[in-house]
Amino acid sequence: MTTNDPTYNTEDIQKKVDDYIAQFKEGYFSPLSLMARLSEETGELAREINHYYGEKPKKTSETAKTVEEEIGDIIFVLTCFANSLNIDLSEAFDASIRKIETRDKDRWTHKD
Repeated sequence: MTTNDPTYNTEDIQKKVDDYIAQFKEGYFSPLSLMARLSEETGELAREINHYYGEKPKKTSETAKTVEEEIGDIIFVLTCFANSLNIDLSEAFDASIRKIETRDKDRWTHKD
């Protein structure tokens, strides 16, 4: 995979994050610390959404960040969470989408 081809499957994502974390003695943070990091990143995403789509414009002194960047940060932290708890992201997503497809199949108005 090259830098010009940023297409990853969940296995690639988990391996890339694991390889990155493996170079540090500290390893993965505890689940509680990861939850705090996830909350922080979610707040940063909310702030960007508010800047781009809400009523609160960015100050001229604020660094330019994007919604895409913040979503990427959330994916990284979620992957750290999954890796540290030996959770396969594909399996977790599969269980979630099956639940949603069953539970919510008649909840919304279907397109014709």
